[in-house]
Amino acid sequence: MFKTISKVILFLSLLLLRAGCDEHEHSYEDGEEVVLWMNTVGPYHNRQETYEYFSLPFCRGPKSSIGHYHETLGEALLGVELEFSGLDIDFKGDVAKTEYCSVELTEEKIQAFVYSVKSHYWYQMYIDDLPVWGIVGEIDEAGDNHYIWTHKKLDIGYNGKQIVDVNLTSESKVMLNHPKESNNKLSFSYEVKFHPSTIKFKDRFDKYLDPNFFQHRIHWFSIFNSFMMVIFLVGLVSMILMRTLRKDYARYSKEDDLDDMEKDLGDEYGWKQVHGDVFRPASNAMLFSALVGTGYHISIVSLCVITFAIIGELYTERGSLLSTAIFVFAATSPVNGYFGGSLYARMGGKVWIRQMLLGAFLMPSIVCGMAFFINFIAIYYHASRAIPFATMVAVTCICIFVILPLNLVGTVLGRNLAGTPDYPCRINAVPRPIPEKKWFMEPSVIVVLGGVLPFGSIFIEMYFIFTSFWAYKIYYVYGFMLLVFIILTIVTICVTIVCTYFLLNAEDYRWQWTSFLAAGSTAGYVYMYSFYYFFFKTKMYGFFQTSFYFGYMALFSLALGIMCGTIGYAGTSLFVRKIYSTVKID
Repeated sequence: MFKTISKVILFLSLLLLRAGCDEHEHSYEDGEEVVLWMNTVGPYHNRQETYEYFSLPFCRGPKSSIGHYHETLGEALLGVELEFSGLDIDFKGDVAKTEYCSVELTEEKIQAFVYSVKSHYWYQMYIDDLPVWGIVGEIDEAGDNHYIWTHKKLDIGYNGKQIVDVNLTSESKVMLNHPKESNNKLSFSYEVKFHPSTIKFKDRFDKYLDPNFFQHRIHWFSIFNSFMMVIFLVGLVSMILMRTLRKDYARYSKEDDLDDMEKDLGDEYGWKQVHGDVFRPASNAMLFSALVGTGYHISIVSLCVITFAIIGELYTERGSLLSTAIFVFAATSPVNGYFGGSLYARMGGKVWIRQMLLGAFLMPSIVCGMAFFINFIAIYYHASRAIPFATMVAVTCICIFVILPLNLVGTVLGRNLAGTPDYPCRINAVPRPIPEKKWFMEPSVIVVLGGVLPFGSIFIEMYFIFTSFWAYKIYYVYGFMLLVFIILTIVTICVTIVCTYFLLNAEDYRWQWTSFLAAGSTAGYVYMYSFYYFFFKTKMYGFFQTSFYFGYMALFSLALGIMCGTIGYAGTSLFVRKIYSTVKID
């Protein structure tokens, strides 16, 4: 046992030593090696369709290869494939124009280059974790000749012992000729120029941000518009419901003073008449409680990740946002078990282990299923987005050995601490028949219309989020996202409460699923908006990018729908409990 512990400590020490000696220190001595990593290459309009840089017939520099491992789970899932360029770069050491390799052009290599130029292929590199982009080649105005840029000129700015700025200039374009012609060789060269810079190390990512885009007047106007919508809705809901409920209370109090014969002759109607059924368990209570528990979980994860992104500037590290989301999702799994398990217990559910398994694996199984489906397409295309087998095993282990046990702990706590029904009204043994009502009071109509206003409060922000994920923008205004999250929460609760009041007033007690789906229908409008964005705001093409886009947009919309549905149900549940606890029920 002691030997095993000693080996583990030695292994961790070696890892720490390796981490302390590489570029993550971000501090270089004069003449120390600076590594140029080549990442991926792919079509400019299909940001997610990426391939390994050397999948094109480029050649490496003379230096021996350096291995790179995926440092985070997020980096592996995002398809980061860093390979050493082989170029000799030393800190503060200028390099004159130097040829480092050449490629003998064959028909196959020429076709690969021509296809990449026609498809507007761009490549990405990293120096000291700073991303650098370059274009593979270009086509002349006539569209007949294709050229490849063969010279990379790197301008590297330093402040003290730290690299703070990197710029790439592509030069020396060479026309691709037929391989039988005399000039059938491509020679690649590079040049490095170091210069002092006044940019501070903490500000070195500012050049990649686009304040003119994200802090545009339209963005501020959309936030202000949504904020005014919140004030209007809260005021409207408060005024209408308070006045209406006050009249309802007065009418019900008057009816309570009548004797039994007068009550029988009276015209009883309204939400009080369903007091014996309003707290009846929802149909398919197991699925409903699993969805609500998952919704609470997603809400907490979203709030935590947004907060961490505001504090920690997660956009500066490769895959850090995704890694943080996975870690927070796993660590907060007891939230899912607590709320889902307690709700299932209050609804009288008996098969609690099955409910716990459903709640624990509902979202991970859907995400993994979609990811594995897209992964097969990525493998077919030999894209870098293909998830390695070891990463699949790691994700599976997280689900089985972290999420499931923590969910079990949350479920046990929820059943014991909040699993006892405490409804203000007694539930009738026989369900009351639901009377006929106008078509616009039907739950299906309420569900469809319930998501319109919540979607209206966030659709401008959706454009900025979509653009940052599907185009070449770095999203960094997480303060805006936090405001939009709060606005969405308030609008969803207000709209769902109004919808539920109308439903109960029509003496329809099926409010649990109706409130959840009415708020969750926001996701349907978001997914429809994604179609508009794809066809009118992007130039994406091809089966791989299309399946990637609509597959992951379906996951995003589903998660948003479950979160909004839970928020709507939670707010409505408090409202229903409040109004029925203040009315005298015989």
